[in-house]
Amino acid sequence: MKKTDIPAQIMPLCDPEKRKKNMDEVPLGYTMEMAVTEASRCLDCKNAPCVQGCPVGIDIPKMLKLTAEKKFTEALETVRKMNFLPAICGRVCPQENQCQKECTLGKMKGGTVHPLSIGNIERFLADNYSDELIIKKPASPTGKKIAIAGSGPGGLTCAGELAAMGHKAVIFEALHKPGGVLIYGIPEFRLPRYILSREIEFLRRLGVELVMNTIVGKTITVDEILKEYDALYVTTGAGVPHFPDIPGTHLYGTSSANEFLTRVNLMEAWKKDSRTPLFVGKTTIVIGGGNVAMDAARTATRTGSERVIVAYRREEHDMPARREEVIHAKEEGIEFMFLLSPEKIVENEHGHTGGVLFRKMRSEKNPEGGKNRIFDTDETFLIDCDAVIFATGTSPNPIVAKSLPSLTTNKAGGIAVDMNNMKTSVPGVFAGGDAVSGAATVILTMLHGKTAAKAINEFLK
Repeated sequence: MKKTDIPAQIMPLCDPEKRKKNMDEVPLGYTMEMAVTEASRCLDCKNAPCVQGCPVGIDIPKMLKLTAEKKFTEALETVRKMNFLPAICGRVCPQENQCQKECTLGKMKGGTVHPLSIGNIERFLADNYSDELIIKKPASPTGKKIAIAGSGPGGLTCAGELAAMGHKAVIFEALHKPGGVLIYGIPEFRLPRYILSREIEFLRRLGVELVMNTIVGKTITVDEILKEYDALYVTTGAGVPHFPDIPGTHLYGTSSANEFLTRVNLMEAWKKDSRTPLFVGKTTIVIGGGNVAMDAARTATRTGSERVIVAYRREEHDMPARREEVIHAKEEGIEFMFLLSPEKIVENEHGHTGGVLFRKMRSEKNPEGGKNRIFDTDETFLIDCDAVIFATGTSPNPIVAKSLPSLTTNKAGGIAVDMNNMKTSVPGVFAGGDAVSGAATVILTMLHGKTAAKAINEFLK
C-alpha cells in the first residue's frame, strides 16, 4: 500500500452531550496501533519541511520513524531533546499552522490527503512513555544561579535548558501553583492538571527549583535578585485584560475571560466545595474569536450556563481560534454570531448585566489582500443575557518593568529585547514570552525560553 493510501488516524473524542457536563479531557488519545499507523504515513522528505515549521526544531522525521518501528522511548527522547513539555505541546500547540501545515502529505492530491497528525503522536509518546525515559544527568554544576520570573511554558523551558547545562535554575511564581497560563488559562478538558504536574516533576528531577507565592518586583525586587543571582529571565505573561471603551463593563455579571478562567481553572470554582465564588449566567455572551474565547465559552457551558453565544466582529473564517476548538464548541451546543460589535452592556432592573447592545458590521473584500475590511452599519440590536465575558486580548504584566525604571519597554507595554538573544536594556536581565510580545502561542513562548537559556549561558561565560 502506498503511504498516501494509508488512512489518516482520527483522534477519538468524548461524546459531546456527556463531555459538556464535566471537565474531563475531550480528545481520548491514540492507541498504540493508531500511533504506529499514523507514523508510518511519513514520507521521510529529504528537506523535512515539518522541522522547518516547528518553532523549537524537533527532529520530527526521526520521531516518526522510531514510532513506526515501535521504539517509543527512543522516539520520546528525540522529542525531549528539543522540547521539555511534549505532553503539553501535543495538546495545545497549533500544529495545523506550524509543523503539520508544512507536511508534504497535506499538499498531495490537491490537498485531499490529510497531513500527518504530528501533535497527536507527540502526545501519545509523552503520555505513555515518560516514566520509562531515563533522565540524563545534567552537565557538571557550574556554580551559577539564574532566577526566572514566571512558571509558564517559557519559564519552565528556560529553567529546563539551564539545568541541563549545569546551572542552578530557580523559578519564582506569583501564584500558589506552578504553570502560569497553562494552569490558570487553559481548561482541564484541554490540558488535564495531572499532565501539567508530571511535566513539571520532570523538570524538578533535573534540579529545577520552584518558589511559589513570590511576585518579582513586589515580594522581591529585581535589584535584590541580581545581588544573589547571576542572571534573571523575566517571563511573567500577559495578564492584563482588555475591555472595549463602552458603557456597562463595570456591571455585575460582566467579567474578563482572564478572571473567569482563573476562578475555574486555578481556584476550581466549578466544584461544589470550592470557596471561590463564580457567577454563572443562564445566558452567557462571550465576546471574541480566539482560543481564549473558545475556552471561556466551553467552560461556561460546563459550569451551568444554559445558553452560550460567541459574538465576533468579523467572519467565521477570520477567527484566530484553532479550527478544532471551534468545531468542538459547536458540537457542545455553543452558538456563534458574526459581524457583531458590542456598543453597550445594558443594565437590568437590579443594576446587573441584562444584555448586550450590538452594532452589525459589514464585510468587504480587501483589494490589497488579507482579511476583509470591516465597516459599521446603522443597524443595532439587543441580545438579552445575564453574563458577559470579554475575551478581547491582554497586555503584558507591567509589574517588573515598573519596578525597574531602567528597563526599556516597547509600544505595546512589553519589555523591549533583542529577539536574537532576549537581552533587555539592563545587563544580566533577559525577557521573553508574552511579557515581551503580548499574548502569543505556548510554543513561541517556549522558543523564547530556549533562546534566552542559550544567551544566558553565553553571558555567564
